[in-house]
Amino acid sequence: MRRREFLATLGLLPFVPYACAQRRPILALATADTESHVAVLDAANGRVRARVATVEEPRSIEAAGRPAVVAHTNSGALTLLEGPPVRVRRVLRGMGEPRYTGVAPDGIHAYVTDSARGELIVLDLERGRVVGGGEVGALARHVTIAPDGRTAWVALGSKAPAVAVVDLSRPRRPRVRATMHPPFLAHDVACSPGGRRLWISSGDRSRLALYRPGSTHPLAVLNAGLPPQHVSFGGGRTYVASGDDGSLQVQRTSDGHRLARTAVAKGSYNVQHGAGLVITPSLDDGTVTIAGESGHILSRTKIAPAAHDACLIEA
Repeated sequence: MRRREFLATLGLLPFVPYACAQRRPILALATADTESHVAVLDAANGRVRARVATVEEPRSIEAAGRPAVVAHTNSGALTLLEGPPVRVRRVLRGMGEPRYTGVAPDGIHAYVTDSARGELIVLDLERGRVVGGGEVGALARHVTIAPDGRTAWVALGSKAPAVAVVDLSRPRRPRVRATMHPPFLAHDVACSPGGRRLWISSGDRSRLALYRPGSTHPLAVLNAGLPPQHVSFGGGRTYVASGDDGSLQVQRTSDGHRLARTAVAKGSYNVQHGAGLVITPSLDDGTVTIAGESGHILSRTKIAPAAHDACLIEA
């Protein structure tokens, strides 16, 4: 008799610990930008399970439920993935330089920055097509969306003097409401899952700024790794990757207090949290590092000469 069946006969099945319950496998998706494909890894062990050919030079990738959105900056294209198994659903062309994607809480809309046109492009994920957009400012790059879906913040450049505050109350017609001017040139922007903190990283110095959303004055300016830094949230923590010094910091979201620091491959710039894991790929050596929420390394896998971005999805 199997253990699950035995427990059921004793009436103990509802008390089986969560770790023993069946869970969907977790997949890691990483862009191999110099080899024009997305690598699909088993997040449990870091092994490559598949390689999905794409338009040339896939750069950023963002999970959108089980599918994902891939931006090809040099080709002016977006690839929409679906699955499992992971496969190309559709390629959308005709953009200038699509950079990064933020997915709205409704799971229907996604917002992609176009740095060449200074626009925020609106995707309908269910229909797989562009349904709107609006001007937000030249060199639009990193984007984050508030948990209520009514506001987005867009860094206007990799070393941005300003961050656009964008009104999404009309989801298909984003418009700039205001601009913020951090105490440094900004790079990444990230709003916490509870909506109580906005983190802005620096493109020109070893600093991070923490804000209350809606405020133009930082609550705190913190020391950080070498610029540029990238930020992700999950498990009640904040994860900050600094590729130039090869570090992943685990910090408290409310005040930035550092909880742990882990060495990762140099060139590990982008970082994303998902499904109880943290992933950071390396542009320098093409490795993908998967860590637990405490920052401990679970696997490190070389997938290509360079890996630009990565995300985590349920299989």
